[in-house]
Amino acid sequence: MKCRNWSCQLTDGPHNLRLALNNKPQQGERLLLDNRRGDTFVAFENVQKSYDGQTLVVKDLNLSIGKGEFLTMLGPSGSGKTTCLMMLAGFETATHGEIRLDGRPINQVPPHKRGIGMVFQNYALFPHMTVGENLSFPLEVRGMGKPERETRVKRALDMVQMGKFINRRPAQLSGGQQQRIALARALVFDPELVLMDEPLGALDKQLREHMQFEIKHLHEELGITVVYVTHDQGEALTMSDRIAVFNDGRIQQLAPPAALYETPENSFVANFIGENNALPGTIEQLQGDKALVRLDDGGVIDATAVNIRDVGQRTTVSIRPERVEFKPEMMPQGAHTIEARVVDVVYMGDILRARLAVAGSDNFVMKMRNTIGQTRLQPGQQIRIGWHPQDARALDPT
Repeated sequence: MKCRNWSCQLTDGPHNLRLALNNKPQQGERLLLDNRRGDTFVAFENVQKSYDGQTLVVKDLNLSIGKGEFLTMLGPSGSGKTTCLMMLAGFETATHGEIRLDGRPINQVPPHKRGIGMVFQNYALFPHMTVGENLSFPLEVRGMGKPERETRVKRALDMVQMGKFINRRPAQLSGGQQQRIALARALVFDPELVLMDEPLGALDKQLREHMQFEIKHLHEELGITVVYVTHDQGEALTMSDRIAVFNDGRIQQLAPPAALYETPENSFVANFIGENNALPGTIEQLQGDKALVRLDDGGVIDATAVNIRDVGQRTTVSIRPERVEFKPEMMPQGAHTIEARVVDVVYMGDILRARLAVAGSDNFVMKMRNTIGQTRLQPGQQIRIGWHPQDARALDPT
């Protein structure tokens, strides 16, 4: 979505930079930023959004974002994540509920008075202006004097290592360079909140990964609050303090990256975050968080009960490919084992990815490190695989 006007880049934050953008904060400043994290800075309270008055694309959203936090809204297309970002930016209006920024209700506050920086996927740079003019123009609109404008522009460009391009026009820059300029423009006002709508989606894989670390580094150095929207799981896991996984207008799970990957709370999250094996079955025994699951092919395995409650209930057992072993000496203590047949093995450089026929499905995946002496499996080979029971999570049916 394009920025409707340059006012969306303006901020009512303090005129002076809290930190020199091209310098690391001193120890005392770093402690101050760390201590501020955790205080609620952005709050969605029972927020709903409908475009036609009937269908809700965002359903009763309640979400608190801490000051200084990097929160990613992750989900498939149409899940409601971008709509939430646009409501926070002021480009869309909530149908119901309230959005608060630093305790202030902002539903009726226009975008240019919210004090928010914005970075778009398509950069939204003025093609007829130089890089310096792109960054200086909105400061000029605010009535800022030339000396301060020049200082702010230089600091922002140095921060993204683009100072020598100040006199170039956007058409003379690569996609990655344009994205750096867009990022500098969003930060030139020293906003306390920056929104990013799939900002790296147009970049190639290598540059995208490099920019992920650059953005995360800037966030850590400046201590700003970032709300980031993406459908890229790896991007979210790499950059975020917490991730809100959206589907069908609701948050399915909100957690730090490791917790989200290791302990998914439902089948959607397990299948959407990373690669996952899903074995359908029925709960045969249930004691606390321990479940005995009879798979559809008749086999029985142990699993950790997550969001199932009753014996006889249908379930999907989730197992990450890297937690599966086939060498007896590598089996974890108390591992459950099951017969498998090798369908094929794919060489992926650092890992070997084996596709197995397990419990009536030939899409079960096992990942093995590509180390010296690693046993080379062959298609058609019969093996016995196993995993620790805590790595098998009994979730709702897919």
